[in-house]
Amino acid sequence: MIITKKVGRPKKLDRAEVLRKAIDVFWEKGYDGASMKDLTEAMGINSPSLYAEFGDKRGLYLEAIESYTGNNTCGPLVTLENEPDIRKAVRGFFEAAIADSTQHKSGAKGCFLASCVSTTTQTVEGAAELLQSAIASTDKRIARRFDTEIKKGTLPEDFPSLERARLLFDLRQGLVFRARAGVPDKKLLSYLKQKVNLVLGVG
Repeated sequence: MIITKKVGRPKKLDRAEVLRKAIDVFWEKGYDGASMKDLTEAMGINSPSLYAEFGDKRGLYLEAIESYTGNNTCGPLVTLENEPDIRKAVRGFFEAAIADSTQHKSGAKGCFLASCVSTTTQTVEGAAELLQSAIASTDKRIARRFDTEIKKGTLPEDFPSLERARLLFDLRQGLVFRARAGVPDKKLLSYLKQKVNLVLGVG
């Protein structure tokens, strides 16, 4: 009787985990700078597995963007949504953005979308559409936070939620830019009172 050795099942791919690792590589090296060797080593898979799962580097990149935007762990947004006091929430949003730009635990600086994805919208097909969708989604998410305050009576009924949401997002990007340029945190924090007042329509 011939005994054949059973082949064990291949280890199931933890898609969320390998995408997180791919994001780290793209974030650090950029799309063009991230080689297939960099990606497969970081993700802990071989090239055939990468191609089988994601098609190619572009497919992996686009799915990494979708994974990042679908992950509800953006520090500034979490702070904005969980701080009950709206003024403290808006300030906390800015503070978290500054912290992420200078001392993020992953070693990456700023936001993956702003730091990496925005630089590839003209060269990687599909990236621009995903970035536009992410921005629109963020605007609406911030606007919902303001709408909650309107219902509570802490913001006036005619408060332009979506307009101020876009302003908050755009002011954040300016702070991130300055932080990455090396402007000291202390100086950036000194700007926040004025920015909070602009967003909330005070003064």
